[in-house]
Amino acid sequence: MKNPLRLSPEPVDATIESAAAHAEDISNAFRDLQIVLPADAVVRRDEPMARRTTLRVGGPADLYVEPGSENALASTLEIAHLRGLPVFLLGRGSNLLVRDGGIRGIVVSLAHPRFSKVEISDGRITAGAGARLKGIAHEARRAGIGGLEFFEGIPGSLGGALRMNAGAMGSWTFDAVDRLRCMSRSGEILDLPACEVPVEYRSCPLLATHIALGAVLRGRPDDADAIRARMEQFSNKRWTSQPSQPSAGCTFKNPLPTLPAGRLIDELGLKGTRVGDAMVSDVHGNFFVNLGQATAADMLGLIEAVRTRAREARGVELETEVEIVGEDA
Repeated sequence: MKNPLRLSPEPVDATIESAAAHAEDISNAFRDLQIVLPADAVVRRDEPMARRTTLRVGGPADLYVEPGSENALASTLEIAHLRGLPVFLLGRGSNLLVRDGGIRGIVVSLAHPRFSKVEISDGRITAGAGARLKGIAHEARRAGIGGLEFFEGIPGSLGGALRMNAGAMGSWTFDAVDRLRCMSRSGEILDLPACEVPVEYRSCPLLATHIALGAVLRGRPDDADAIRARMEQFSNKRWTSQPSQPSAGCTFKNPLPTLPAGRLIDELGLKGTRVGDAMVSDVHGNFFVNLGQATAADMLGLIEAVRTRAREARGVELETEVEIVGEDA
């Protein structure tokens, strides 16, 4: 008699198993955060990132947290570590493209009022990472402190500006930094003089591994009316040279000091180029705008089309300045 047929167990889909484990980690972390964090913290599941970015595209974050203190931030990082979840720091979303599949793990935003304070003493400005740059510029003006006018037109927070050493109107964020306060991913707080913090074009390498908590900024004594006049000049220049539609700011870094990316894109005749509802602005070639219903996939397709054209026509390899994160749908 032949042996009876033995059916081997069906193979387990590793992808499904991994997704189930991740979902459990998210549920456990959500529960932990609700238990550990004070009541003033914001903790949400499946938070749409499109509403959190100036480009207005992007899928949901698994978990979204706004801690209300440095201790709450450290606790959030500890829970993320214990649950094996990645952490992404979100500023005001002004230099960010989130893919349509969203962000896995925990998105942390320092938008809580306790991280947004701006205080002035002895000619120095102490500001939290969540403080709006525009707000810092106006507080400096009221105190008669010049040199921070370029912040007025940058649509972001101090934390994001520190992380990417944001610049405008010929000035850079770290030109105005006296001290930097930041936190390691293990919760250790560092308070460093600016001279000990290496910075690069559009980058602060330390803040790739640490979280900016705030900074002490310096300027120079100046007349408030003169500061106001420069701020109005910068604002007018920005509004007449940049599009009003939703965008993430400059899409590409300048390939050369003498070759701005916007001018290159203009010379290639790419203004007005579209992929779906994503378009190269007809006002500024380095701004890619959302005409209303653009997806992240539209934006990524447009970015790649422009990069390919620049490579083929000029031999120039354009590098994105906008930060691209998350997963495809």
